[in-house]
Amino acid sequence: MVIIGGDPVNDLQPPLPARPRLQQHAFREMVDLVLWIGLLFTLVNLATARYVVEGISMAPNFATGEYILVSRLHYLLADPQRGDIVVFHYPGNPTQDYIKRVIGVPGDAVEIRDRLVYVNGEALDEPYINELCEFSCPDNRWDVSDDQVFVMGDNRNHSSDSRAFGVVERRFIVGEALLRYLPLNKTGTVDSIAYPK
Repeated sequence: MVIIGGDPVNDLQPPLPARPRLQQHAFREMVDLVLWIGLLFTLVNLATARYVVEGISMAPNFATGEYILVSRLHYLLADPQRGDIVVFHYPGNPTQDYIKRVIGVPGDAVEIRDRLVYVNGEALDEPYINELCEFSCPDNRWDVSDDQVFVMGDNRNHSSDSRAFGVVERRFIVGEALLRYLPLNKTGTVDSIAYPK
């Protein structure tokens, strides 16, 4: 027998079955898949948040029990704009979260005169509000500084907002509401109820 570079005993034994190798490969593939799913889940949770609306402050556009998806990343790349619907930590108690509409951005002067809202001297066209403010709308003025926004609920007569607690610092903003995903008959993007440009 001619042997070239091998052990004659091992060369004569039958090869080991491939099953353990296939099982190891399948196990490794399963671990990789679980890790990728975990990573994707973590990234989605870092980039977004899910909230359930409570209360009537954003009627007629949002109601209690509706589920919304909020982008945490949006304001890392851009500034809040007038008309954006945002979720933020209530400055008086940061464990509570509110949903409101941005009315004023840095540099704006927001005024309430004769139940109407003015920004920089111009009355807002507000087709999204529930009704004109009948109470809790005394004439007043707020100047919005850097890293602040002025927010109001769309249901002006039933909303605790910047009229009560003042401007909101940007550090309290969780993100911009992008999508309502429950109930299914109201599923859609939030920009359909956006501020007129």
